[in-house]
Amino acid sequence: MEIAAMKLILRATCAAICLVAAHPSAIRAQKPTGVGTQSATAVMAAPQTTPAPAPTTKATLADFGWLEGRWRGDWGPRVAEQVWFAPKAGVMTGLFRLVENDKTLVLELFTLVEKAEGIEFFFRHFTPELVPWEKSGATVLNLASLDAKKVDFENAVNGQPKHAILIRVDADTYTARSEIIPETGDPQVIEITYHRQKPILEKPSAGSGARR
Repeated sequence: MEIAAMKLILRATCAAICLVAAHPSAIRAQKPTGVGTQSATAVMAAPQTTPAPAPTTKATLADFGWLEGRWRGDWGPRVAEQVWFAPKAGVMTGLFRLVENDKTLVLELFTLVEKAEGIEFFFRHFTPELVPWEKSGATVLNLASLDAKKVDFENAVNGQPKHAILIRVDADTYTARSEIIPETGDPQVIEITYHRQKPILEKPSAGSGARR
């Protein structure tokens, strides 16, 4: 698979979402061998084109508060990790990294921004040296629909991705689905299932233990 084509997939996947680096050894894609809650799937299939219904009530960042915390998902041999911060001052910030065999393939910064016209989802990819992939700025998706189990963001500019969808499985599991419609070639659907990670507990220092 060509590097340019693979980058299109990566830009769409994070979400949420992302996959592969410019190093030749990193772009020999290995399709997942199994399907399950710990697995991700990459499917060559045409995404549904039915427009998502507009939110019936005005969404706020509080509707995304469940994302706060650390998440992990597997995509074949790759490990995808996300960290979301709590909403604050009209913005919810997230970080993403994709690792394979101790090599960082891509980093991503994303924000959910609450505006008068609705929630907007911004994301941009970087190399480990923080060189941006997108030369024209961040990709922007608009909130198209939201309910207790599903969130749908839509790209009004192009199909890379056309939709970024979050599907809540339970309180500690969700699936990120990206529907990619490139200018040429076949549409693709990519899904990664993320699992909430327990907070890392700090070990008590010798000083604090001595005071007990």
